[in-house]
Amino acid sequence: MKNGTLFTEKQRFTQWWFWLIILLVVAFAFYYEESTLERVVALIIPLFLFILNLETEISQEGISVRFFPFHLKKKFFAWDEIAKAEVREYSPLLEYGGWGIRRGRSGIAYNVKGKMGLQLVLKNGKKILIGTQKAEELKQILVERENKK
Repeated sequence: MKNGTLFTEKQRFTQWWFWLIILLVVAFAFYYEESTLERVVALIIPLFLFILNLETEISQEGISVRFFPFHLKKKFFAWDEIAKAEVREYSPLLEYGGWGIRRGRSGIAYNVKGKMGLQLVLKNGKKILIGTQKAEELKQILVERENKK
């Protein structure tokens, strides 16, 4: 890890059912569509989905998140902007309407899979949830940071 970095995580859409659906759509397009354009689009969409990734980094300065390729630069939240940071279980479908970059009744979510996330409540009242596959490691980082205050 880089100097000052406490935590990093990079996630992709790796669910088998997700890729099965994509594969079926591509197969359908190649079987039923005679147009080269539709076939090209049917190939571009899975490639685009393959490069999607969610990057999270926690440092001494704050928390950053990037959902590539939608965010070319990381979104950074300094610790002094954050009122509360905790790991919690959530429902992607019920709270945010699914996966990806989502707006829901619980604020904004950046997630690709699972049901655990880092919930940030900013001092301005905004809520951001960042999905994680490393919930226990994240909890430990937050506890250690809190103990150093």
